[in-house]
Amino acid sequence: MAGNPREHTLMLTASRHPFLAHRGAIAIAHRGGGLEREENTLPAFAHAAQLGFSHVELDVHATRDGVVVIHHDPDLTRLCGDPRRIADLDFAELQSIRTKGGAEIPRLQDLLDAFPDMHVTIEAKSDSVVAPLCALITRMGVIKRVSIGAFAPNRTQRACAGLGAELLWSPAHAQVARLWARGWGLPLSLDGFGVVQVPTEWKGIAVVTPRFLKAAHDAGIAVQVWTINDAAEMHRLLDMGVDGIMTDRPGLLREVLEARGQWPSGA
Repeated sequence: MAGNPREHTLMLTASRHPFLAHRGAIAIAHRGGGLEREENTLPAFAHAAQLGFSHVELDVHATRDGVVVIHHDPDLTRLCGDPRRIADLDFAELQSIRTKGGAEIPRLQDLLDAFPDMHVTIEAKSDSVVAPLCALITRMGVIKRVSIGAFAPNRTQRACAGLGAELLWSPAHAQVARLWARGWGLPLSLDGFGVVQVPTEWKGIAVVTPRFLKAAHDAGIAVQVWTINDAAEMHRLLDMGVDGIMTDRPGLLREVLEARGQWPSGA
């Protein structure tokens, strides 16, 4: 409803960054949807796009020669059966390696070129990837299509320094804790992030609660939750009022949103 204060707050947030300029909860394919296709591969992102997803999440590392590639682990053991580390390989060497399903390890540039309307949540998985990632985003002019986060706060700090105030970013544990405490009335300051990407709980403590959502929305911060692969849990979080759900099962999330009359998420 147009008069809903929560929606008004989020509209102000969305107006600051096109990444959040959607009505309703945003559906995000985690690693492209790793339970439906091989994670972090172009076939996975293509599957998400075919389902109608406007947002995906992925992880990046840098090769030895500074190419930003999409992969979760620091080495290739789990997906490719190859124990070598990405940071120890030039991109030319990496191009000859395939996943167990036969896919290439893609460059981030490949995804951004192949899906020019896709919005991308990027987790910087190493210190060495931050500088080439910022350079790539600047060179391609895609800052309005991306959000950056990392468990290591120094990486997001460096990304903010490299890309400026226009960057949408999600904080690490300390800022999430401060936002959580604000839900209990503690007037703690925040670092100016526009989105927070969190699990439903952390070490047995519920993170995503009505108090947390209210504190975030009062501050103009969108709340996106990971990684939700159960339909009942999707419904529970949507009923609570989260602003986005990351899932390894994009087909299932689409079904849930369709059943609620909320698909496509950006409609």
